[in-house]
Amino acid sequence: MQFGFGVGPDTSWMRKELTDIGVEELQTPKDVDKAMKDYASGTMLMAINSVCGCAAGNARPGLQIALEKAQAKPDHLVTVFAGQDKEATARAREYFSEYPPSSPSFAFFVDGEIKAMIPRHRIEGRTKDEVAQDLLMVFNAFVKSE
Repeated sequence: MQFGFGVGPDTSWMRKELTDIGVEELQTPKDVDKAMKDYASGTMLMAINSVCGCAAGNARPGLQIALEKAQAKPDHLVTVFAGQDKEATARAREYFSEYPPSSPSFAFFVDGEIKAMIPRHRIEGRTKDEVAQDLLMVFNAFVKSE
């Protein structure tokens, strides 16, 4: 991590880890609302990114593995960054308010309705391959094969 006077850690590589695999970054509440409206049809995975090394360090690679192995993938992949894009993350959490705030985590939507949540406690202390297996289980349950 890089630290500077008055600046937090450099998180650009954590963001890039997701955007490089095709995950759309939502940085404002307006971005979140637009994605929820535009992607209200079909399936969407929202990754709630985090700087937490113990859990997020396996969440991001776990998602990459799941996408590589999945026969059927979500129609849309989006992310908000907890602790970094605070307003966007707060707005995103309004769409699945029945679940307590948790980061990193994954929220899975079908036709705009939350259908599955993989919270931090299902990520922390587990390997990236175990995280990928949980994601694949969700994909297999809710994504239609073509």
